[in-house]
Formats: sequence, C-alpha cells, structure tokens
Amino acid sequence: MRALTVAALVVFALAAPASAQTNAELTAPIQKFIDSFNKGDAAAAAATHASGADLTIIDEVPPYVWRGATAFQTWNADLENDAKKNGITEPVVTLRAPIRTERNGDQAYVVVPAVYTFKQRGTAMRETAQMTFALKKGTSGWLIHGWTWTGQKPQPAAAISKK
Repeated sequence: MRALTVAALVVFALAAPASAQTNAELTAPIQKFIDSFNKGDAAAAAATHASGADLTIIDEVPPYVWRGATAFQTWNADLENDAKKNGITEPVVTLRAPIRTERNGDQAYVVVPAVYTFKQRGTAMRETAQMTFALKKGTSGWLIHGWTWTGQKPQPAAAISKK
C-alpha cells in the first residue's frame, strides 16, 4: 500500500508541471491578445488570431457575430464605432486564471473569467464575463480560431462596490 501511495505521488508530481506548462502554452496567445487590446495595439491583437475562413468572434456589440479571414479587423472596427456612439473610453479587460482548459492534439478549448472596465460618458463602468476560446496549433504556434464574450450588462462601478 505504501509503495502504491508513493507511486501515485510521483505520478501527480510529474503531471502537475506538464499541466501547468500546457495551460501557459494555451493561455499565452489569449493573454497577448488582451494585453494588446488594452494597449490599443490592434495589429498585435490581430496577430494572435488565425486569418482563415474558420475564425469566428461572438461579442455583445452589433452585429454580434463576425466570421472569416477579416473577422478580427471587422469586429475591432465595429467595437470602435460602438464606443464612439456610446461615449465609451478607457476600455480595459482583465483576465483571471482559466477555469477550464481542454486540449486534444493541436486543438484546445479555454474558458477564462474576465472583467471589462471602461468609462461611459465619464462614469466608471464594470462588466463581469467569461471568454471562451477555441485555439489551434499550427507551424507558428497556438492561434485563436474563435472566441465568445458572455457577460452581464455593465453596471456603474460605484454601484457594484456598494454591494
């Protein structure tokens, strides 16, 4: 029994670093996308996405879904237009640790809690959400092939901090 316990501990100890490495490998393009978005660097953010016909983005900004090789660029333009129309400034997305990662060979699925903060006509706003990503590994590494933003309606940050 003792030998079985020791063997099990060794297996878990060896598996943990591999799992952490896999998570870091999968979340690297996601974090780079968000960091680039937060800096306003659309070109760097786009570079984390595939540029093929299967790229799909679903977000809360009309028209809500973008597909194809230029999905990221079109989404970004629609997001900027929506921000201007609604007086949105200072957008920042903050990610937390993934709550789920699945990998099958060169394909992966990652769910990440997110918080979107911004100002709307000068009022600090906050929205909690989840982002779900589909990634594929190609010759240049892991790229985002699709993502969704699933969040609650934004609320004034002051109202949230009082709860």
